[in-house]
Amino acid sequence: MFLVDASVWVAAVMPQHTQHIQAERFLRLGPPLMVLDLTLYEVANVVARNYGELDVARRLLQGLFHGSDRPPLQADVTLFEDGLDLMREHDLTAYDAAYVAAARRHGWQLVSLDVRDLVSKGLAVTPDAADYP
Repeated sequence: MFLVDASVWVAAVMPQHTQHIQAERFLRLGPPLMVLDLTLYEVANVVARNYGELDVARRLLQGLFHGSDRPPLQADVTLFEDGLDLMREHDLTAYDAAYVAAARRHGWQLVSLDVRDLVSKGLAVTPDAADYP
């Protein structure tokens, strides 16, 4: 199972993104994917606000809600507590720490395009490096 962070979803729907082809190819392969509830907020913020693509954001959010057998994973107190430790240990944002904590808790592989904060620290892999079963 793969936990996919917002960076991959954004790149996949924005053709002008430098990692568009890599992200789109990964998602098209159809591996079992999970999404955190916070991903919806991050995706909406970047696609609608930063890129100004409200319709693209709306379609992506609907796909994230309805395109999976599983609803987005809801954060809970333990996830936040685990995230706080990861924030301190790896100098992460609360968002990135939540992804790492959720992936570790469930034994999922975290897939991200955030090379600086996640991939370079061995906390996630890029879509091209994802380990398919």
